[in-house]
Amino acid sequence: MACLLVSLTVLHLGTLAMLLIATLEKSWWIWKDSQITDLWYNCFHDNSSETWLCAATSDSDWLQSVQALMILSVVFSSISFLIFLGQLFTITKGSLFYFTGLCQGFAGLTDFAACLIFTFHRKEILNDTRDLSRGRFGYCFILAWLCVPLLLVSGVLYVHLRKKQ
Repeated sequence: MACLLVSLTVLHLGTLAMLLIATLEKSWWIWKDSQITDLWYNCFHDNSSETWLCAATSDSDWLQSVQALMILSVVFSSISFLIFLGQLFTITKGSLFYFTGLCQGFAGLTDFAACLIFTFHRKEILNDTRDLSRGRFGYCFILAWLCVPLLLVSGVLYVHLRKKQ
């Protein structure tokens, strides 16, 4: 039981860290190695000063929905962890962690929705006249997709986890 509890906690914290990185880092779409786009900024690398120069992304309804869904995913996962800690000390012996699993499941579904929207509406989100075949998805987008099954699996594990003394 203790091993399962520790591994589930590590899985939860790992996915929460991956969600934060996917939401806040600068690599959802890469045009070339010197130009990247994320949910918040368009950046390019200035070779003369060796710095990244960033400007805010142009707002579109699709981009705002992806931003909101990723933030909701982080919030649901954070709330789920706090509820888990609270339930760990307050629920009775033999009870299940339903609410924790439900919040974690919602985090997975909102992350899934954000990834799907970005996948299918990237032309409108990127709002660029360039050919999308010259770019590729960045590691933050891949991290967001990796979080989807991890969040859903941990949500199911929480629902089946019983508190033992």
